[in-house]
Amino acid sequence: MKISVFGLGYVGTVSAACLAARGHQVVGVDVNAAKVDLVQAGAAPIVEEGLADLIREASAQGLLRATTSADEAVAGSDISLVCVGTPSARNGNLDTRALIRVAREIGTALGSKAPGHVVVVRSTLLPGTFRNIVVPELEAASHRKAGKDFGVAINPEFLREGSAVSDFHNPEKTVVGADDADAARSVMDLYNGLPGKRITESPEIAELAKYVDNVWHALKIGFANEVGNICKSQGIDSHAVMDVFLSDRKLNISPAYLKPGFAFGGSCLPKDTRAIAYLARVCDLELPLLQSILPSNHRQIERALDWVLSFGKRRIAFLGCAFKAGTDDLRESPYVILAERLLGKGCTLRIFDNNVRLSMLTGANRDYIHATIPHIANLLVASGEDAVEDAELVILAAASPEYLRRKASPARPDPARFRPCAGAEPYLQL
Repeated sequence: MKISVFGLGYVGTVSAACLAARGHQVVGVDVNAAKVDLVQAGAAPIVEEGLADLIREASAQGLLRATTSADEAVAGSDISLVCVGTPSARNGNLDTRALIRVAREIGTALGSKAPGHVVVVRSTLLPGTFRNIVVPELEAASHRKAGKDFGVAINPEFLREGSAVSDFHNPEKTVVGADDADAARSVMDLYNGLPGKRITESPEIAELAKYVDNVWHALKIGFANEVGNICKSQGIDSHAVMDVFLSDRKLNISPAYLKPGFAFGGSCLPKDTRAIAYLARVCDLELPLLQSILPSNHRQIERALDWVLSFGKRRIAFLGCAFKAGTDDLRESPYVILAERLLGKGCTLRIFDNNVRLSMLTGANRDYIHATIPHIANLLVASGEDAVEDAELVILAAASPEYLRRKASPARPDPARFRPCAGAEPYLQL
């Protein structure tokens, strides 16, 4: 395939060289003539392991060249990759000036080209940038329609400096965001034969996926460093502690707990997080990451409260109130906290949880219910039918999947977005 790559910085140069190494005919485009001259001479404009050899070999084979002319590059290619930088603005937002400039250049070139060209953005974009900025700029400059006269897609990169060439050829995943199936297929064809999962999603999901990866990496580093600070204050070997942590591949290094949803609760997570925050204060340590966990969790409950109240309903039923599926434990259950907040707002509640109902008769949870949350105990009813009778709003606890089956739905609602379940009745999933 004939490919033009706009932006010969880190991402663009690596992408151009690696695509050329895979046999594609590639032309790099940059406003910096010095970078163009280097690539034309078979030299790398950036330092990256293995890159210089790729560029030298691809240039010698006639598979890689460079130019400062956008018109020439678009005219001589089937697909254009936009790899310009999107640095931080002073307020933390993206500086999209280079992105807009290149979109206009490509769009102008598309105006005099036969339909069928595909424009692919590799630059890192906040959700909505592609649809609300890139596509309109392309359409305005070309006087043509995306999805009809030319294809558009976003293809975020997951390259690490120092191992970018290896990462390109050995990806864990290849992600393409597009509304146009033909455009998505053209982009995926660039990577035929590479390992890893191939994922096609909406442009917004593809945009955000890149940020989620990087923020997760930053979070892991911050977490490990704060754990190290605690260890140092106690004279404990931090690497040994983290080796123990890393040995658990079932919960610690795994997909466990990484699906968005409602707040956590129970007898362990709140208590232990609180204790670590206390230890940090005793040791005069500032651990902003660990100390923000409980406030963040509380905010998730407040978001749910605001959402439930937004419906203007006062007779509310809860199906499920234990903090976790398959348990009768109400200790620091976020559903109980939400119920208490709703009571404080003047709502009338009925609550049913089969496990809690049974434990009230014989279980150890009985004393806790009557001693600590008697006002909740008085709201428990004998059946789900009793709970929903006369209710204006029914909350289905995601921690109790048996109740989610009460309402048939073509797709399980996303609890992170707090959407109503399908159906006429006001059933809401948390």
